[in-house]
Amino acid sequence: MQLADLDIEKLYSYADYCKWFFDERIELIKGRIFKMSPAPTSAHQLISGDIYGQLWTFLKGKPCQVISAPFDVRLPRKSNDDAEIITVVQPDICVVCDKRKIDKKGCLGAPDIIVEILSPSNSEKELKTKYDVYEEAGVKEYWVVFPTQKTMLIYTLIDGKYAPSKLLVNSDVVRSSVLPGFTLHLSEVFPDYEIE
Repeated sequence: MQLADLDIEKLYSYADYCKWFFDERIELIKGRIFKMSPAPTSAHQLISGDIYGQLWTFLKGKPCQVISAPFDVRLPRKSNDDAEIITVVQPDICVVCDKRKIDKKGCLGAPDIIVEILSPSNSEKELKTKYDVYEEAGVKEYWVVFPTQKTMLIYTLIDGKYAPSKLLVNSDVVRSSVLPGFTLHLSEVFPDYEIE
């Protein structure tokens, strides 16, 4: 079976997703298939590696775990049954503070922090579709990184709705309400060369 063999108008579940073996990476969002971007750029990977590395160093020996893609995050709505789960995503980075959510398949339930690094081909999906899903699922912080602009936004869940931070620029220091004491200097995150 190939991805082209599937009816993209049909709604699918995580149980369906587990049966597929495609060359392309996909995500399910509210039952709909979304193709993931082609292989990330070197800038994307460098930024991802730096953020992951700083989170890993900070969290070493602490209860929270940081995990990078590819890693399935299943976001159940009513039931944890695979046939009932209709959203499974692969964030660039996630932080999970409740280790009971991590199982052999990935993460079952909302991570505490999700980091998505945008590329021109996935901006709409990340900024609208995933924003809504992450807010609904209860992800406490959603970090959106804009590599070409060397900026970042943090959406913090307050009373069930996301509140955006100010636009964080290259000279700013990121702090997290989920991880007291953690700091991320954006000047160390973004590569020195031009990002296209």
